[in-house]
Amino acid sequence: MRVKMASLTDQIPEPSERRNIPSKIRIMTPPPDAPANADSIREADEITYVDRKMAFICSKGNLDMAYPALIMAHSALNAGVHVDVFFTFWGLDIINKRTMDRLKFTMQGNAAIHFPTLEKYYPGLGDMHFSPLFGALPGMTKLSTWYMKNELQKMEIPPVRDMLEQIAQLGANLWACKLSADMMKLTPRHLHKCVRGIVDADTFIEMSEGAQIIFI
Repeated sequence: MRVKMASLTDQIPEPSERRNIPSKIRIMTPPPDAPANADSIREADEITYVDRKMAFICSKGNLDMAYPALIMAHSALNAGVHVDVFFTFWGLDIINKRTMDRLKFTMQGNAAIHFPTLEKYYPGLGDMHFSPLFGALPGMTKLSTWYMKNELQKMEIPPVRDMLEQIAQLGANLWACKLSADMMKLTPRHLHKCVRGIVDADTFIEMSEGAQIIFI
């Protein structure tokens, strides 16, 4: 099942062609008090093309911390943007074959937790925030994880494993942090097949030069 994302291109090109697709950036229109002339009007209507790069750094291994990067990477790839994803520290759980299917969502430490589904039982209940202390109760992490996975499934958002495979097929480069991998005793055989390699921070900084960096 593929995630339903709005594409900015009429057709999604093959991964080998994707690197050369520019993204659209509109030229800013002149201020209202600027003199109107043919050149300024023409410039305002033009669209210029530039190559774009995005680099996502995934540092957390919670279920709700995995999807933001994967979904944004999917959308960026559909727009023809070059994407690198760097998994470091607990973010390695997202690409670790032993943990990627068992990511958890917990209420602990999350002061913004609420369950919109409860709105159907009583008006306003869906916006009521629950104390993070509820997360310490036995079974609450399991219940919260089930709830999030169920809501994602209703929206036809694939599991983490499938999302990784999708963005890799679309041309994303997935990298594991060497320092974190060494600390957690992980080798390439522990990682998902879509991961291109284990690199150090210096290498990732060099390859992401000029990219829009998003840290999660």
